[in-house]
Parts: sequence; structure tokens; C-alpha cells
Amino acid sequence: MRVRDDELMRVRDDELMRVRDDELMRVRDDELSRPLIAVTFAAACAIPGITLLTVAVNPLTGALGAFNIFLYTCCYTPLKRLSIANTWVGSVVGAIPPIMGWTAATSSLDAGALLMGAILYSWQFPHFNALSWNLREDYSRGGYRMMSVTHPDMCRRVALRHCLGLIGLSTAAPVLDVTTWNFPIISLPINCISLTWATSFTGTPIATVPESFFFCSLWHLPTLLLLMLTCKKSVVGKKEKSEVVQDPS
Repeated sequence: MRVRDDELMRVRDDELMRVRDDELMRVRDDELSRPLIAVTFAAACAIPGITLLTVAVNPLTGALGAFNIFLYTCCYTPLKRLSIANTWVGSVVGAIPPIMGWTAATSSLDAGALLMGAILYSWQFPHFNALSWNLREDYSRGGYRMMSVTHPDMCRRVALRHCLGLIGLSTAAPVLDVTTWNFPIISLPINCISLTWATSFTGTPIATVPESFFFCSLWHLPTLLLLMLTCKKSVVGKKEKSEVVQDPS
């Protein structure tokens, strides 16, 4: 009877081992197939997208799109585990799409395009630094090199500097002939609200300060761009005037 019980236990153990081995093989196959699926999906989206931008819009916009894909996949993503420089590179990635919108509409990379990119670039530091502050432990456990984890004082100072920078960029808009002088005036209150939260964040932030600062950034950017839109100068009008000057007949 004992021999039979031992045989039954061995059969059961062998069966459990086979089941476990089958599960490990399935997991291994899944792990091996995921990168291939991801690369295939990315290529299926990127190649037609870049082609469409190049052919249907203009080559400049297509080139910017291709460069941004390269910057995100080959620079920003690997840097997340290597250096806090990932935040600066990621901000460039976030700044390129509005530049692409400008080049799509005007076929030129002029001061207005660079100003739009600069606004998005600066906005991302208060936005992300505030978001990452309360997630420091999660980033640390995941092995991500974020300012909030490795350089907390710098994280707060950088957010403050870029809030000040947004005020300067708003003032630069009429200087660059992108908006009227109404824009820096009417945008000053919302920029000052963001700056106030940044100042509180730079102090000794309790948990609610970075959270409120983050939510402030969510409405700050669309409001700023909406005000910029209402105060914009017509690019079409400027082109027509330049054509009249060049061809007085």
C-alpha cells in the first residue's frame, strides 16, 4: 500500500513538473514575442505616418516627425534608467509636435515655430517635476533616474526657473511678431498663479502642494495657448504684405 502511495505521489509530482514546465515555456515564448510585436507595431505606425507627413504635408514636417521618433525611442527611453538628463531630452520630444504643427501650416521653421516649441519645452518641467514628486518611491523601486529621486532640490528649483521662463517667453511673443502686446499682459495672471505654486513647491512641499501644482499645470498650458491664439497676428496677412512689397506691380 505504501509503495502504491509513493508511486501515485511520483506520478503527481511528475505531472506538476510538466505543467510548470509548460507554463514556463509559454511565459518564455510570450517574453520573446513581445519585443517583436512592439517593434512590428511601432514600424507599422511610424513608416506610414512619416510617409504621409512627407508626401501630404511637406518634407520638413516629415523629417521632424522621424527625428522625434528617433529621439524618443533611441535617446529618451534608454536614458530613463541612466541619467536625469532624460527629463531634458523628454522635454525636447514634447516640444517638437507643436513645431511640426507650425511647419505643417507654414512650411517654414521660423521664430514662431521655435517660440511654440520653447513654451511646450518649459511647461513640461513644472508639469512633470510636480507629478514625479509624490511618485519618488515608485520611480526609485523601478530603477528610474528622475530628478525627484536623485536630485530633489534641483527638481524644485528647475520647476521654478521654467515657470519664470514662461513669463519671459510670453513677453517674447510680441517681440517676435507672433502675437500682439495684449498677450503678455493678459497671460500674466495665469503665469503668476503657476509661479506661486512653483514657489510653494520650492519650499518644503507637503504632499498636497505638488499635487495641486500638477493640476495647475493641466489647465495652465491650454489656457495660455488659447490666450495666445486670441492675440495672434495673421501669418497669411504678413505673407500677402511681403508679396506686395516684392512685386509692386
